[in-house]
Amino acid sequence: MDAVIVCLWICAGTCAATWIASLITDEHSWVDRIWSIIPVVYVGVFAAAAGFADLRLNVVAALVLLWGARLTFNFARRGGYAPGGEDYRWPILRARLARWQFQLFNLLFITVYQNIILLLIALPAYTMLTHRGGFGPVDAVLALVFLGLLAGETVADQQQWNFHRDKQAALAEGRVPPSRFMRSGLFRYSRHPNYFFEQAQWWVVFGFGAVAAGSSLQWTILGPVLLTALFVGSTIFTESITLSRYPEYARYRATTSPIVPWPPRSDAPAPADQA
Repeated sequence: MDAVIVCLWICAGTCAATWIASLITDEHSWVDRIWSIIPVVYVGVFAAAAGFADLRLNVVAALVLLWGARLTFNFARRGGYAPGGEDYRWPILRARLARWQFQLFNLLFITVYQNIILLLIALPAYTMLTHRGGFGPVDAVLALVFLGLLAGETVADQQQWNFHRDKQAALAEGRVPPSRFMRSGLFRYSRHPNYFFEQAQWWVVFGFGAVAAGSSLQWTILGPVLLTALFVGSTIFTESITLSRYPEYARYRATTSPIVPWPPRSDAPAPADQA
């Protein structure tokens, strides 16, 4: 069976499984639970279709495996796989919508749309499968860039983990934490550095496919484009919640880059409610 057909069947199966699981448990983070696993499977399918004989595909499969292992670890230690580990944003959204509206959102966006994105971001591996052979200097540079981005996301997630651990410890002891939200380390240069590194890694995967095909004009660019759009929407929603909880977040938002790490602005005007 063609590797793309295999991946389409896997995608259909994960859509059905995650949707049914959400209906049975009334939790809606099942796609989150397979987020770091399914792309590894997809890329592995394409590498296997080449008999694990194509160096470029093998390198990309290994890089994506590292990505998946790191992200799975970080998600697990945050309790994402535990019962009740639903994304905190979904109950907030549920409260704003009628039940039928949220269930439609659950089916079309949370389940189908996100599962399709997970397939699309892996499809540059299909381009590599159909353009086999060679692993040149550009591939080596891309591999190093991917590893650098992976390291950056690891650092950002660890800094965030340390912050929330220390914050909870301070609250448990009756102390006021220095800050109510993360804004030091890499978060001094980006409000969401982990989002930046996550997206950038999949743009690099697209780059491998473009190098294999000898052109950046590949339809598989749809994957990283839709992933970026997903993160933009997620950032807007997440920050609206944070701002409602912490008014001082407005100042941080006015001085700090939203995604791409950049030196903070010191000349940004104070928000109207802080002027």
